[in-house]
Amino acid sequence: MTRPRDSYHHGNLREALIEAALRLIRERGPAGFAFVELARAAGVSPAAPYRHFRDRTALLGEIARRGFVRFAADLDAVWNGGRPDAVAAFDRVGKAYLAFARRDPASYAVMFESGLPLEESPELRQASDLAFEVLRRAADAICATATGRRPPALMVALHVWAMAHGVASLFVGHADGGRFRLPMTPEELLEAGVLIYLQSLGLAGTPAGRS
Repeated sequence: MTRPRDSYHHGNLREALIEAALRLIRERGPAGFAFVELARAAGVSPAAPYRHFRDRTALLGEIARRGFVRFAADLDAVWNGGRPDAVAAFDRVGKAYLAFARRDPASYAVMFESGLPLEESPELRQASDLAFEVLRRAADAICATATGRRPPALMVALHVWAMAHGVASLFVGHADGGRFRLPMTPEELLEAGVLIYLQSLGLAGTPAGRS
């Protein structure tokens, strides 16, 4: 007799493995399961995952790649070319960053916490670069509002990325909503932090030192 779920069509098995992996990651984190457990969770034989992924790292790499593609699309959609103005659009990008971590914490954890070697996967590197490129374009537009010396857009993009990731990792991207409690929403915390940062650089039409 053939086990029903061992008879997945070629494409269906791949998707079933990814869905099973995401369930396990939500429960245990990216490092919390072995390939044999994945097969069991998907209801297939221990050898079945190797039909589509050479090992666990390859599976996580595909999950991260898909996550970065969706992530980049979300950020780009709300950036909307910086309309109606760069500051409002930049704020939307920050909120979309947190929204992604809240909506798909499993993919977010694989993307940023699994230690995947980006240099070994051109596809994964390209997908991650797509997401950062949105932040870089936003930073370029924000830096154009400088009232004095224009700061490096790459530096601004990296600082804001670090700030958004810190808020997401501490207060958003977990099954219980976050590791710590806040007296405000994560979105409000990020918005205030970014505003103070931009003001300190004399960006977004607000000279440093002015409220």
